[in-house]
Amino acid sequence: MTALTPSALLETLNFRYATKQFDPAKKIDPEILAALEESLVLTPSSFGLQPWKFIILTDPAIREQLVPYAWNQRQVADCSHLVVMAVRKTVDEAYIDQFIERIAKIRGIPADSLAGYRGVMAGAIGMMTTEWAAKQAYIALGQFMLAAAALGVDTCPMEGFVPEKFDEILGLGAHGLTTAVLCPAGFRSAEDKYAALPKVRWASGEVIMHL
Repeated sequence: MTALTPSALLETLNFRYATKQFDPAKKIDPEILAALEESLVLTPSSFGLQPWKFIILTDPAIREQLVPYAWNQRQVADCSHLVVMAVRKTVDEAYIDQFIERIAKIRGIPADSLAGYRGVMAGAIGMMTTEWAAKQAYIALGQFMLAAAALGVDTCPMEGFVPEKFDEILGLGAHGLTTAVLCPAGFRSAEDKYAALPKVRWASGEVIMHL
């Protein structure tokens, strides 16, 4: 692996901003989209359980239907691809067993050798709530936004929406899922005034402590 230089990393992070206006005519190249989807797959999660499903929406009719339930924010309709980050409402032992089998298959080891790890996860089921799963989705959100910026793709993290309506329109309830957070992705409009504004952050001395 060739590591980014510190300056290249900071350039990537400064390129990223919460895009308010997307150019509807510009679409993400399939090869770049495939890499971005893989960045979602590679996201770390608590216990490695990945309690999520990422819905990539391109259908214009569905996205227009969602606009009123996203506080009329046009990003969900005008971006190239709308990523709906949904999470499992519950995690049960059957799901844990599926995950154990997946580990065993990928690593070529007996599932029985993971009995201790399975026990730890099963013992923590009580904490694996919808809120816990949503926190995992935010890890995916951060990873996706950085990956997108590194590939020259704009994004906008969004919490301003009505989860129940998104769940209803996308039929997520039937899959035991609920919408946690949104991330439209695409390319900024030349008319987006926010693109040129300097970032406003506390100075590093205000937010970083060395002990």
